[in-house]
Amino acid sequence: MDRIRKALDMARRERNLGASTDAGAQTPLHKPRSLPPVPIDIVYTETQVFEAEPRVLEAHRIVNPSSRDSAAAAFRMLRTQVMQRMDEHGWRSIAVLSPGDHDGKTTTAVNLAVSLASDRHHTVLLVDCDLRRPGIAGMFGIEPEFGTDDVLRGDAHIAQCLYHPQGFHRLVVLPARGPLEHSSEALAGPQGRSLVADMKGRYPERIVVFDLPPVLGTDDALAFLPQIECALVVVAEHATRRDDFIRCMELLRKTPIVGTVLNKASGVKSAYG
Repeated sequence: MDRIRKALDMARRERNLGASTDAGAQTPLHKPRSLPPVPIDIVYTETQVFEAEPRVLEAHRIVNPSSRDSAAAAFRMLRTQVMQRMDEHGWRSIAVLSPGDHDGKTTTAVNLAVSLASDRHHTVLLVDCDLRRPGIAGMFGIEPEFGTDDVLRGDAHIAQCLYHPQGFHRLVVLPARGPLEHSSEALAGPQGRSLVADMKGRYPERIVVFDLPPVLGTDDALAFLPQIECALVVVAEHATRRDDFIRCMELLRKTPIVGTVLNKASGVKSAYG
């Protein structure tokens, strides 16, 4: 067994042990809210609507949530398990992050958001907060006029930065246009807090998915995480070093982790834990 899988198993056991140890001392978990289904045909008045080219989506491994292939099935399973854990606590915001580069966190964040939006009880806002190397706009093939970086500079309002890809019902994307200097200070500062408060509080049925920079090598993720309710950690087999994963989990000890995704896994049908 690969060393990163052993580290994942160890992290999972420790997380489960911590949950069972705390259970007796805590009050009952938040009861999931009963929300009415959200219409498929939402009329977007301010959000910019665009058509994502199939070849662009395919090149960036964005899956069709209704497809019968194994990738779509894996993300539907991930969606269900993540949503169950978030519903237990009444959480509506989640960060997707990884220890380092090239672990597949942005691809996971996009496909998780797409799959979550296929549930008729939720709308989903996918936000690019990787202000060192933003990638979500490129994955959908758009060149935004304004983005997260402009909002954090105070040069744009959120409404100017929202995009809806046709065919992805109930999904809205807030991309970033380019790198932002002093990004950790911006994310943790007044503009960042106002951004999160607006996105989390505007619609009760909305789930906000944040794509954050890698945890190691920059303090952006750690600076921003206190404003987000939980996180999903993505690692890659044969790419993520075991020591980096352990260090990442140590740094995230104050953040509720809903699970881990083993990306690029070989020989397994499901790699979520």
